[in-house]
Amino acid sequence: MDDHSNTSARSHIGCDDPESGFTLVEMLVVIAIIGMIMGLIGPRVLSSLNESRVKTARIQIQSFSSALDLFYLDTGRYPTTSEGLAALVRPASTIPGWAGPYLKGGNVPSDPWNHAYVYRSPGQQVPYEIVSYGSDGQEGGTDLATDISSSVAGGVR
Repeated sequence: MDDHSNTSARSHIGCDDPESGFTLVEMLVVIAIIGMIMGLIGPRVLSSLNESRVKTARIQIQSFSSALDLFYLDTGRYPTTSEGLAALVRPASTIPGWAGPYLKGGNVPSDPWNHAYVYRSPGQQVPYEIVSYGSDGQEGGTDLATDISSSVAGGVR
């Protein structure tokens, strides 16, 4: 008698029962719930990511500004527009007093959108200007495509 009760208990444990598992309706309900959660959370996550990119660009521009100030202290001038930010990492024989590199890593990083920073010297009413054109990589723009510049009064905007 014990053998028969163990056999019947084991037959219910396996997945051989055609009635076991999830129905199509149950699966669709779960997928719909997951979709609604992603619809609510997704935009917030993307917004945070975009805000982080803007903050990163501002921090990088401030880092470039510090490096440019060190370059100025050593050479008595800022790099020309044609020399660009590359003058902060590569020695030029035509720049007396150069004591760099002034940036770590041996290269000038791209902005958070993988575009090159724009460097102008002189800038508009300032000795130099460093600009990231934002997410679109084009001059001008609004929202995430707004230019981020070092030449704004009071620092980087």
